[in-house]
Amino acid sequence: QVQLVESGGGLVQAGGSLRLSCATSGRTLSSYAMGWFRQAPGKEREFVAAINWSGGSTNYADSVKGRFTISRGNAENTVSLQMNSLKPEDTAVYYCAARLAGNVSPYLTGYDYWGQGTQVTVSS
Repeated sequence: QVQLVESGGGLVQAGGSLRLSCATSGRTLSSYAMGWFRQAPGKEREFVAAINWSGGSTNYADSVKGRFTISRGNAENTVSLQMNSLKPEDTAVYYCAARLAGNVSPYLTGYDYWGQGTQVTVSS
């Protein structure tokens, strides 16, 4: 079983930055692809970014390209999401997810394990 725990959320002004982290206890993440998703109030959960098992391939939603960067440290068993130039529309609960298949996927159904989420609020 893989347990994922997100951290790093908080309140930030528009234009600011936050770095989210996702860590696991138990099974190593090194063979999994990892993704970040977000869900704003009243909206469906949506894809943000993903990274393959080796870190050599990434994928981003158009809305965050050029502002967000996903990375992983397999030795540390962590995945991070660096978020720059934040906008009020980035406000959401952000979820980390793990995918047994090692390739990236933008689809919720492609992920096997989920964290509980961390709140990100961007004020205008």
